[in-house]
Amino acid sequence: MRTWLLRGIVLAVVHAVAETVRADFGVHHPTSRTVFEAIMLGVLVGVAAVWGAVDTWRDVPERGKVWLIASLIAGWGAAVLGIIGKSIFVDQTGIADLGAALTGGAAFTALLVVVPACVGFLAGRWIRVPGRSRTEAD
Repeated sequence: MRTWLLRGIVLAVVHAVAETVRADFGVHHPTSRTVFEAIMLGVLVGVAAVWGAVDTWRDVPERGKVWLIASLIAGWGAAVLGIIGKSIFVDQTGIADLGAALTGGAAFTALLVVVPACVGFLAGRWIRVPGRSRTEAD
């Protein structure tokens, strides 16, 4: 499986599940919603950052291109899966919400994938690989 496809699908599912859980939590606990959303956002950012650092550590070729394509797949995939998840598990979210999810929601999700992954690239440069010196890594 292509590396960008795997990352895009996994992160689309992770973001769609997070969006569905966030919406359900907001319905049942409206006063505690802000803290929960902040924690969830941190987890989503952390997943992409750690995976980006691991890709740098593993020296994945063309990782910038891989993560750019993966972020687009994750954005659109999370939009569709999030609408489906919310319509099944939370409320009567319908096809009318799909337009906003595929534009603004997808763009926001893509940024939540690609920006932390790039930060992970920088962090991954400082991870030492066993058996390889610091000068060989640079």
